[in-house]
Amino acid sequence: MKDRRGLAETGIMAAVLMVLGLWHLLDVRAGAAAYGDAWLTGWYLVLWALVMGASLALGWLFLRRVRGRQWELTRIYPIAGLAMGLAYLLVFPPLSAPDEISHYLSAYELSSRLLGQPVRADNGQVLVRAQDWFLEDPQGSYPIDSSGAYWQAGELPEGTEAYILGQPLMEGTYRQIHDVLTGKETAQQQALRGAWQGDEVLAASRYNTVNTTPAAYIPQAVGISLARLLHLNSLWLAYLGRIMNLLFFVGMTWLALRRLPFGKEVLFGVALLPMTLHLAASFSYDVMILACMFLFTAVCLDLAYARERVRIRDVALLAALMAAGGPCKMVYAPMMGLCLLIPVRKFGGWGKWLASAIAVVGAWVVVMVLVNADVVSAYASAVDAVLPVGGEAGFSLTLLMHRPLLLLQMFYNTFLHQLDEYHLTMIGSQLSSLDAVLNVPYFLVVFYTAGLLLLAFRVPGESLILTGGRRWWAVFVCAVCMAAAMLSMLISWTPRTSAVIEGVQGRYFLPFLPVLLMACKNDRLVLTKDGNRSILYLMCCANLYVVLRLFSVVCMRG
Repeated sequence: MKDRRGLAETGIMAAVLMVLGLWHLLDVRAGAAAYGDAWLTGWYLVLWALVMGASLALGWLFLRRVRGRQWELTRIYPIAGLAMGLAYLLVFPPLSAPDEISHYLSAYELSSRLLGQPVRADNGQVLVRAQDWFLEDPQGSYPIDSSGAYWQAGELPEGTEAYILGQPLMEGTYRQIHDVLTGKETAQQQALRGAWQGDEVLAASRYNTVNTTPAAYIPQAVGISLARLLHLNSLWLAYLGRIMNLLFFVGMTWLALRRLPFGKEVLFGVALLPMTLHLAASFSYDVMILACMFLFTAVCLDLAYARERVRIRDVALLAALMAAGGPCKMVYAPMMGLCLLIPVRKFGGWGKWLASAIAVVGAWVVVMVLVNADVVSAYASAVDAVLPVGGEAGFSLTLLMHRPLLLLQMFYNTFLHQLDEYHLTMIGSQLSSLDAVLNVPYFLVVFYTAGLLLLAFRVPGESLILTGGRRWWAVFVCAVCMAAAMLSMLISWTPRTSAVIEGVQGRYFLPFLPVLLMACKNDRLVLTKDGNRSILYLMCCANLYVVLRLFSVVCMRG
């Protein structure tokens, strides 16, 4: 009976996706006719076929029983995670994610160091292969000065506007990618490609890197290095860097799922949110943050509730995760508080507990000093803050310490007016570079939210593990992380004239969202039956619909 129900559910979702796919095919054809790009229809049909196949395969994995047993979630996730991530990677071209150009160049810089190639120009800009300039200037808007040791961008002609590939994401972006893949390149692109003749000609990028730990870009740099060694073009270089980042995220999240003693379905659900997948399939260092914080949470809960004792390698892993992910955004340092859920007796006494605490905190502190000491010192010592963007007067830490009521007022106003925006952007209401057009429809935002809450509730026969003071401690840790994120943007981004904290995005809350949802399990709200697998499958299908719809939206944007 359950197999029949699962087959019926799979069939219904496949039928719904088929109908919705036909509906959005009309939009794609309209865009193809308007811009004279008939191949868009073919691209969409291929994507549609992949979506249909994925919906049927995932329905079989989630809902079908084989010899009376279902596949474990830890076995399903690598397939589902890669399938969903690749779907978003195909629809969102390279450099279309938030701040992706800076993350891409940070990874490129690390790649050059790994390969022993020149890293920086005399003016401090990152050096890239001349042909990779296409990613930063796909329309060839900038004149090229090739008279020096490396190529540089000249002055932009008056009245000319320059774009990065995928910024903004429009139908023309797909056309540029299609032209590269089919060999229909512009004269400038052909010149850039022809610049490499045995000795690699380099060009100085026009954009800046991110000041953070190089460890955040190891997966992306490996992909870029592989493309350079194989002499692949700039488009394949960008896609390989993204694919390696996606593989890293899926692998780390899979390890976290394996170590979690409970709440696997919650982490699975958070990993399926459109914003999570969009970031996972990009160059963003948010991948390192999410991956490290997910695994850090899983290890802490595993040691607190499942393991008999804490081993040296467990402490080393916690220290490494915090050293790798913490410096990217120091606001997640409070996540170390989850270690306090582990009983002291599992360490073998207070002495070993103290040594372990010093190891974990010390690893974070050392890397913070090496990477972010100047930034922390500047914020801590500033009396009259001036924002780096716009030059307006801002909020300094000194000012807020002397006027605590002002700090409380800013937090209160922000919660009143911005909390809905945090929720929407955390789920994925604005993808690409916070593009309101490239969004997840509101009814799906509600669905994803309801799905996460249902995954967080108890099901029949499930034991309540995170209880009492430990539950409230987990909630407190999450609240401190959220407050730290808001405080950091208040100091670094918000002008004194603003009544609310500016610059905070919902994606900042994803690293601690799983443990916050796990803390929601209680004795008062208990589901009458276990529908977690159906919920996760429906979340996958919702993502498949999202990519079909977004592709059609891009096709109509001229």
